[in-house]
Amino acid sequence: MNVKRLLGGTVATLGAAAVGNAALRGDPDEFEPPLGRPVETYRWRGFDVAYTEAGDPDDPDLLLLHGINAAGSSHEFRYVVDALAERYHVVAPDLPGFGHSDRPPLLYSGSLYEAFVEDFAAETVAEPTVVASSLSAAYVAAADVDPAEYVLVCPTTSTVPGRRTWLRSLLRSPVVGEALYNLLTSKPSIRYFLADHGFAGPIPEEWVDYDWRTAHQEGARFAPASFVGGFLDADVDLAASLDEDVPTTVVWGREAELPPVETGRALAERIDAELVVFEDADLLPHAEHPEQFVDLL
Repeated sequence: MNVKRLLGGTVATLGAAAVGNAALRGDPDEFEPPLGRPVETYRWRGFDVAYTEAGDPDDPDLLLLHGINAAGSSHEFRYVVDALAERYHVVAPDLPGFGHSDRPPLLYSGSLYEAFVEDFAAETVAEPTVVASSLSAAYVAAADVDPAEYVLVCPTTSTVPGRRTWLRSLLRSPVVGEALYNLLTSKPSIRYFLADHGFAGPIPEEWVDYDWRTAHQEGARFAPASFVGGFLDADVDLAASLDEDVPTTVVWGREAELPPVETGRALAERIDAELVVFEDADLLPHAEHPEQFVDLL
């Protein structure tokens, strides 16, 4: 009798989780473009990759590459894109597995993103200024991009040291994994992570809402599952891989701890780059101080 009750309770719990997961999946028709402009499609290795184009195509190219997190997308540049488009031809993709791009259930890897950055840059921009945030800086360093300039925002090669296959497999599982992922990307959880290592100041509610919406599209958990499992880290020496002949600016928030500004200072010294530290900012200085960031560029 106890076994029957246990089995019955388990089935009921899993059923409730499945119903809850289905209810939380976002409607793609209500998923607005990340930068307030229509998105274009770039076909790459079976993916439809969404990207935004802004500004005059005759102006210098500016490639914006967002960072990697459970709710990552080019929306990260929402507060600077309009001003940048006045001076640049801006191209900003949603990386495969994120945002408006396709999100198939692949085993995503850092090498996949390195290959994507290289191919995408070769076909969409010419000698661009490359703004790369967090892990995307490592993908740029490993790729052959031929940039005019690097602007690296809190760059890193590793966000979750080590690899945890069990965790990736757990989050990829169809019912329990999706339920855990939904908990990880709930609005309270998103606010917590943004306050912990995103924003030093107030967090815009619009930002939370968009992060929640992008994190609840069909297939949204597969790339983040590889991220939290440590499989999106890049096996590259950032300083050694950057082209030493390309002017480089390293941007950091004074309040950042993951990693701290000392990491940025050490990198800048090693590659003879300029370090620009934004006061009252964490890992998203371009979101917290958009006018100052645009002036920097």
